[in-house]
Amino acid sequence: NLKITKMSKVKADKKKNKEPEPLTLADRANLVIGGLKKSYFSTILPLEQQFLFSDFHSTPLSVGDFDSKPIILLIGQYSTGKTTFIKYIIGRDFPGERIGPEPTTDRFMAVQYGDQERIIPGNTAASQPDKAWSGLQRFGVEFLNRFECSEVPAQVLQEMILVDTPGILAGEKQRLQRGYDFVKTCRWFAERADKILFLFDAHKLDISDECKRVIEAIQFAHNKVSVILNKADMITGQELMRVYGALLWSLGKIIKTPEVTRVYASSFWDQAKTDHSFVQLFKKEREDLLNDLRDLPKTSTISKVNEVVKRGKLLKVHVCILNYLKNQMPLLFGKAKKIEWLLENLDAVFVEVQKSNQLAVGDFPNLDQFREQLKQYDFSNFPVMKPAKMKKLDLILGQEIPKLIEIITIETKASNPFDQTEIGLTGVVDDRHDWGISVDIISKASAEFDAFEHNAQGRAPGIVIRNELEKSKLSTDVLRNIWNLASIDGKGSMDKEEYIVAKHLLAVAVAGKPLPSTLPLPLV
Repeated sequence: NLKITKMSKVKADKKKNKEPEPLTLADRANLVIGGLKKSYFSTILPLEQQFLFSDFHSTPLSVGDFDSKPIILLIGQYSTGKTTFIKYIIGRDFPGERIGPEPTTDRFMAVQYGDQERIIPGNTAASQPDKAWSGLQRFGVEFLNRFECSEVPAQVLQEMILVDTPGILAGEKQRLQRGYDFVKTCRWFAERADKILFLFDAHKLDISDECKRVIEAIQFAHNKVSVILNKADMITGQELMRVYGALLWSLGKIIKTPEVTRVYASSFWDQAKTDHSFVQLFKKEREDLLNDLRDLPKTSTISKVNEVVKRGKLLKVHVCILNYLKNQMPLLFGKAKKIEWLLENLDAVFVEVQKSNQLAVGDFPNLDQFREQLKQYDFSNFPVMKPAKMKKLDLILGQEIPKLIEIITIETKASNPFDQTEIGLTGVVDDRHDWGISVDIISKASAEFDAFEHNAQGRAPGIVIRNELEKSKLSTDVLRNIWNLASIDGKGSMDKEEYIVAKHLLAVAVAGKPLPSTLPLPLV
């Protein structure tokens, strides 16, 4: 047992008055995953089973969900280049690939590492409880007959799994002939994916009804979604500008988020044109996407922690709602009318549950979907909520998981997550600069910080802050300087005040103004 072995070594080193040997990133990741498994299978899963969580939301997690490599899900309409993209990433052909201008990929294909090339049928893959695909059994034999695992001895697949999907169809007849619920299946994969790539062909941007349903179904994971405008080298630069704008406009009508979805415009295959006027742009876009994919193994553990936290919060809300509905039911007569009234006034029920249990509004499920599921049940048969179990769930979400986050975000060599070299500080003090922080920055930075995961001291992990600051596209040297200035305690994490200062300095640097060599008095 890795956890026992490592902890025993730490204790032994303490007895010998030696400094404990620092754990490697892999060791810390294994410790965190082990802690997540214990919390989930001992406390969260029993509650999910007791309160019918999978009937309303997603299926229970398996051991394979925790142990799997980062999963990249590719979705798109037919002939957008999903299969060709996988070939481009792994640098070779793979068993079971089907490429053509017509709808060729008629099945879900998980491309993963194997010592030799082979195809594993879906029924076999889903029957292995220690693998990531065991949860697919809920979709039945009809779907499993259209699911395969393609094992390839490609080096990149030692770090990730790529999932190819059937092309989204436009016709209602073809959609109904699939034999399984395509949208629900895509949602299942989206829940477990570390990255979702939605591919569009530069020649055809029409979004069919099924495509719209898929986008709406995975919108809960909008933070994991990136869009690829593929085959961009097949149109002129002027046409590309129009197509790019049209794509953003179309997506904006479906994806209801204030942030603009990241779109990579390029051509992902080994025969991309080299004489296009935007060839350097396409090259840079490919590099940006590949860099994002390379970072997935580093952030996979944090992503799994985040998913368990989101699941735990949703479970708490779910239990409170069902408990409230049960308590509203009469003992003998009038049950049917009471259920009908509660369903009609479910929005008021949500408000009452939220206020009485001090829950976050953002943790509540979709109102209409939840109401539809409730119609199948007699509320008086819902289980009774036991305070002890809810207290244990709160303990896991509020204390145990933050401690796990501390393990994975410990900086072994430095307290600054941007420290990679010994380059000194950049920039000089500009005494003429007004160092007061605007109300707008304070408001936005506070909201961002509140959305982060925090440890027991209310501090956000360094890796979370780093990922947020890196969105500015500033150089590592500048970001390292900002961190050194803003992080007063030097603990490798930040509290809210430090983060607000960091965001203020970030805005200064983005505006092209010099950073100070020491923190100005108004910011201390």
